[in-house]
Amino acid sequence: EVQLVESGGGSVQTGGSLRLSCSASGFYDDDYVIGWFRQAPGEEREGVSCISSTSDSAYYADSVLGRFTISKDNTKTAYLQMNNLKPEDTARYYCAADAAPNVLDGMIPKEWKYWGQGNQVTVSS
Repeated sequence: EVQLVESGGGSVQTGGSLRLSCSASGFYDDDYVIGWFRQAPGEEREGVSCISSTSDSAYYADSVLGRFTISKDNTKTAYLQMNNLKPEDTARYYCAADAAPNVLDGMIPKEWKYWGQGNQVTVSS
């Protein structure tokens, strides 16, 4: 059974930084893609960034490119470093993973099978 355990998030002022972590377990062959979506109240869930477990190939939404950095370590933990945060980054952030999601057209929620519990990120102006 695949499990995603998240940590991080919190509240910062504009321009501040936060880091999210997500530890994955249960993938049969350790070949998967892991990343984050976010969802603000009244808004659709949107893909933020993802990375392959077997390479450094990463995807970033245009809205976070240059400010957020996704990475991973050899403990099957992914990290999302969020710098220069803006009020519009305020949302609940969900870690997600899947063996082979289609990301050619961006990160689409229905393409991802496994989800974490989510952590709130709040950026005040």
